[in-house]
Amino acid sequence: MKHIPKRMCIVCRKMYPKQSLIRIVRENGTGDIKLDTANTLMGRGAYICRNAECIGAARKRRGIERHLKSAVPKDMYTHIEDLIR
Repeated sequence: MKHIPKRMCIVCRKMYPKQSLIRIVRENGTGDIKLDTANTLMGRGAYICRNAECIGAARKRRGIERHLKSAVPKDMYTHIEDLIR
């Protein structure tokens, strides 16, 4: 049986297979905040599950900003919501 890497959602704190989560990255060097759909960008990452309630809670409580210790562009949450539709 093959090992499946798991990561924790920063909002609901539940463990999920890495491929089922959305990764947001603060890139090394530039400090830019980007969605990492291919899971290849280098930098500090935050994982959030594909649940509209978790995304709404992250927006309300500024969970991604706190986790990445950086300001997140205002349209980032809109892009994340578009991914789950």
